[in-house]
Amino acid sequence: MGTALVYHEDMTAARLLWDDPECEIECPERLTTALERLQQQGLEQRCLRLAAREASEAELGLVHSPEYVALLRGTQALGTGELQALSKQYDAVYLHPSTFHCARLAAGAALQLVDAVLTGAVRNGLALVRPPGHHSQRATANGFCMFNNVAIAAKHAQQQHRLCRVLIVDWDVHHGQGIQYIFEDDPSVLYFSWHRYEHGHFWPHLRESDADVVGRGRGLGFTVNLPWNQVGMGNADYVAAFLHVLLPLAFEFDPELVLVSAGFDSAIGDPEGQMLATPECFAHLTQLLQVLAGGRVCAVLEGGYHLESLSQSVCMTVRALLGDPALPLSGPMEPHGSALESLQRVRAAQAPHWVSLQQQGAAPVLSPGTPCPEGRPSPLPPGEPKFKAAVTQAADALSLLLDQLHLHPTPPVRVAVALTVPDTGRALPPGVLCEEGSLPREETQAWARPREALAQDEALTALGKVLYLLDRILDGQVSSGVAATLASAAAATLDVAVRYGLSHGAQRLLCVAVGQLDRPPDLTDDGRNLWLNIGGKEATAPSTFHVSVPLPVTTGGFLSFALALVLPLAYSFQPDLVLVALGPAHGLRDPQAALLAALLRGPAGGRVLALVDEESTPQLATVLASVLNGEAPPSLGPFSMATPEDAQALMYLRPRLEPRWKMLQVAAPP
Repeated sequence: MGTALVYHEDMTAARLLWDDPECEIECPERLTTALERLQQQGLEQRCLRLAAREASEAELGLVHSPEYVALLRGTQALGTGELQALSKQYDAVYLHPSTFHCARLAAGAALQLVDAVLTGAVRNGLALVRPPGHHSQRATANGFCMFNNVAIAAKHAQQQHRLCRVLIVDWDVHHGQGIQYIFEDDPSVLYFSWHRYEHGHFWPHLRESDADVVGRGRGLGFTVNLPWNQVGMGNADYVAAFLHVLLPLAFEFDPELVLVSAGFDSAIGDPEGQMLATPECFAHLTQLLQVLAGGRVCAVLEGGYHLESLSQSVCMTVRALLGDPALPLSGPMEPHGSALESLQRVRAAQAPHWVSLQQQGAAPVLSPGTPCPEGRPSPLPPGEPKFKAAVTQAADALSLLLDQLHLHPTPPVRVAVALTVPDTGRALPPGVLCEEGSLPREETQAWARPREALAQDEALTALGKVLYLLDRILDGQVSSGVAATLASAAAATLDVAVRYGLSHGAQRLLCVAVGQLDRPPDLTDDGRNLWLNIGGKEATAPSTFHVSVPLPVTTGGFLSFALALVLPLAYSFQPDLVLVALGPAHGLRDPQAALLAALLRGPAGGRVLALVDEESTPQLATVLASVLNGEAPPSLGPFSMATPEDAQALMYLRPRLEPRWKMLQVAAPP
């Protein structure tokens, strides 16, 4: 199973035939530039290439009225003057004699991708299409969109593949009101959209784009609007939106398919969005979505009008779909005050409908007219100096990204496993290396002194394998790994691994220790090591670099800790190495351990070493290797609410840690 790339060159045929500054940005070069960049980076060659087909009129009819489809069919015979006159009847739309053919191909590409994923031909994929679709409604074109590609794909998945729950994630910078209108009373589709809103001052200027609009009828709570009331939102804001809003609801919803309205006008440099998220951010967002629905993620291109930013963001998304580790996020990981206000409002609006938010104590709703704390800026037209500065900043960021790709290429080995019994390597997933090397015995002994638990030969041999694999990760030969430890020496092995990593190139090391693996009292608290223990006796934070929480006992409790504590701490700390240690009798089920490892791939750019007790379940090393290799973790099973004790532990720790670790914040400061 691989990644599909769906495309057809005919989708470049439609273009603007008259003068219209508003519409000229939606041009054929959006596709050709993105495809060229995919080819230059060797990504297209790694995908299964599928030629898009036209959607049938019956398939278009899943969403659109017959009269509207017939109207667009008739545009094929119109002259330029007639096309211009008809275009003026819609908002931000231009028509071309090839528009009907292109739009049918765009919808058909989304359908092909869904079919390929749901039949198991591929694991995931991207449909590189135009015209976009998320603004289009049942009987009207809108915002460059003719047919609602993602909505049609969702209806098709329900009818042809009998799916009951579909998640649509719209990260385009404009509100996809077309999708919202189509599914607003449908509880089988959870629609999440973030969008530039500016208290209604930004297109499409709709009251129903605000946070307190949550669907209607049976669909209450299944429309999730996250309005950005300022320009300049960046990586921290986007990741915070996923951790504190989207993912808690998504896990509770438990989708069978994830559709992404992948608009890259929300990336840095785009003249429409004026946001500051860098292209690698979209790799992180894609990775976070891949832990859902068994990894069945279908991304369909929407907007994106800065050609370099668009093409690099497309490449980052495809890299993540292919399972490559994401580049570490650049910039400070601290959400803007305006973003926090938006997060607070949407969590409050959705809390009545979602247990996962109720147990986190969402704050009261703010009135729709409340200005954001930092004040609402005026939109920045392209001629303004501030906008020109943003474009320059975008060019610099993209240049830096290319340098990062050159300096940090994908490691030759994505995942290696060092086991105490090499024969079990036969059960490892394809492409995972069974590593049999070991650190020289004299060097291993030097690191083992004076720890008594490491004195025996068996423990010393296992430690040598751990440190050898850690060396391979630190020198860039291996992206991530899984290594076995002896139960009697688990704590001592972890202690040595932390010190070894910090002395051999790791600048910031995050240690997530699960079970009775206490932080060594003599470990230097110099800010280079953040130690998080899951399985402590109580919720404590002896320092901002040492946090302990009890082991959660329910699915909801585990997810709350993972999304509201572990990942915000990790993204705030920005480690360049993560150690995940599962000690003896650690208490996590295999799917929980796999999800934890999968989520922690992002913050450190994929550099994760998982240490497992050799007496753990036989399949644990295999499932950990699979998720570190880019596969989806197994399902956690039915959602169950966190216990009051787990909820209280989280509520106790957050205010104590938020002043240092800003990604923990879910509300604007008073």
